[in-house]
Amino acid sequence: MCKLDPYINVDPGTMNPGEHGEVFVTEDGGETDLDLGHYERFIDENLNRNSNTTTGSIYSSVIEKERRGDYLGRTVQVIPHVTDEIKGRIRRLASDDIDVVIVEIGGTVGDIEIVPFVEAIRQFRRDVGRDNVCYVHLTLVPYLAPSGEQKTKPTQHSVTELRSRGIQPDVIVCRSDRFIEEDMKRKISLLCDVPIEGVVSAVDAASIYEIPRVLLEEGLDTYVCEILKIDLNDHPVDLSQWLSVIESVENATKPVKIGIVGKYVDMSDAYLSVVEATRHAGFFHGAKVSFVWIDAEMVPSEISERDFAELDGMIIPGGFGERGIEGMISAAQIARTIGLPTLGICLGLQVMSIEYARHAAGLEGANSREFNSTAPHLVIDLMDDQVGVVNKGGTMRLGAYPAMLTEDSQVAEIYGATVVSERHRHRYEFNPRYRARIEEAGLACSGNSPDGRLVEFIELPGHPFWVGTQAHPEFKSRPERPHPLFRELLTASLERAEGRAPHLIDPQSIDH
Repeated sequence: MCKLDPYINVDPGTMNPGEHGEVFVTEDGGETDLDLGHYERFIDENLNRNSNTTTGSIYSSVIEKERRGDYLGRTVQVIPHVTDEIKGRIRRLASDDIDVVIVEIGGTVGDIEIVPFVEAIRQFRRDVGRDNVCYVHLTLVPYLAPSGEQKTKPTQHSVTELRSRGIQPDVIVCRSDRFIEEDMKRKISLLCDVPIEGVVSAVDAASIYEIPRVLLEEGLDTYVCEILKIDLNDHPVDLSQWLSVIESVENATKPVKIGIVGKYVDMSDAYLSVVEATRHAGFFHGAKVSFVWIDAEMVPSEISERDFAELDGMIIPGGFGERGIEGMISAAQIARTIGLPTLGICLGLQVMSIEYARHAAGLEGANSREFNSTAPHLVIDLMDDQVGVVNKGGTMRLGAYPAMLTEDSQVAEIYGATVVSERHRHRYEFNPRYRARIEEAGLACSGNSPDGRLVEFIELPGHPFWVGTQAHPEFKSRPERPHPLFRELLTASLERAEGRAPHLIDPQSIDH
C-alpha cells in the first residue's frame, strides 16, 4: 500500500492532531498519515515508512539532489524531476514478494497541489505498460432530497478534469448514501467512457468493515484483476476470513461504555486507532462499544467523579503538551480509587505515574519535565543523555521496541508471554530514580526494556485493571485479532457493566 499526500509538510509528525488526526507509526518508526492505519487493519500486513509520501518530502529530496549536483547543473523542473521522484517513491515499494502496489492519491482532482501526482501516474502507465496499471477514480453521487434523484454532474465534471490531465479512468467508484441503479450506471458509463462493469456503487454501510463485502458484491475486485491480467483461476477471490469479521461486527450487541480522556476530543480522528482497537476488542467479546469523549480540561471542574462512576472503562491516550494534563491526572486518580478499569497509553502511563507518585507515594508536586521543569519531583523526565539536547526531535523513540515483562504480572498474563514488542512514539520516560519509592507504595513496574533501564509497563495489583504502557498498542490491533491490552480492558469493563466488579473503596470517602 502507498499513500501520496499533497500537503507540503515533510511528514505528519509535527502536524496538529486536532486538525489532521492521529499520526500512525509503522514498525520501522515512520510517522505517517492515519490512512496507513486503515491499510494495516484491513490487509493485516505491516507497512513501512516508504508507504507514505508527501509533497514536502518530494521537494525536499529534489532540492537536496540539486544541491549535491546530482542533476549536473540542469534546470530543475516539475517535469521530469518532481514527477520522476514521485514515480521513484512508488517503484521503491516493489520487491520479489510484492504482486500489486495499491496507490492512493489524497486530495481532490482539480486541486492545484495534486497536479504533479496526477501527471506522475499518467507517465507511469507509459513507463510500465498499459496492462500493469489500473486507474480507479472515486467520485461522489449526491442525492437531492427535494427532487428525489441522484445527480451525476459531479462525477462527469470530475472525470472531465481527470481526462484533461491525460488520464482516462478504468473504474469509477461512486460514493453515495443509496445504491446506484443500473440506469444511472449506464448513464455514467456512456458519459464518462467507462464500461458499465467498471462503474461501481459504493453505498454507505453501517460499518466501515462492511465495505469490502459491498465492493465484492459489485464485482470491483474481479474487474480490476481482469484489467491487470491477473488470472482468477490461479488466484480465486476468497473473502471468507473477512466475512467472519463482518459477522462478529454484526453480533456485537452487549452494551459497554468507554470514556476517552484527552485533549483532542473535538477531533475523533486524533484517536482513530485507539477507537478502532477498542472496537476490535468489542467484536471479540460480542460487545457494542459506545464512547464518551471527555475533555481533560473539564476535569474535575465540570466533569466529576459521578460522571466517571457511570463509565464501564476508561482510556487515557497519548499526546504532547501541557494542556489538559491536570485533568488527566484527576481522571486517573478517580479511576484508581473507584475501581474503574483504565488503560493508559504513552502519555497515559506518564499521567498515571504522576498521579500515583503524588497521591500514593507522598511525592508532592510530582510532575514531568515536559510540563514543569522546575517541579520538585520529576518522575517523568528525559534520560540523562537527552537533557539539554536542543534538537528534541532527535531524541524521540519511534517504532518497534522490545519489552521484558515480569513473570506472574498482570501484563504477562494478558500477553501470554514475557517478551513482547510494541511501537513507540514519545520522548519522555519514567524516571528510574523514583522507581523504588513508587514501587514501595504499591505500583508495579511490570515491564521494562531489555537492559532494565526504561519502564515500559505499570500496573496496580488488586485493581480490576489499572494498566499503563509507554507504547502505542493500538497500532497493532486487528479486527479479527484484537490487541491483548484492549481485549482485557474490555473484559474488566464488561464485568463492571454487569455489576460483578465491586468498588475498592466507597467513592464518597475520596478526598480530592
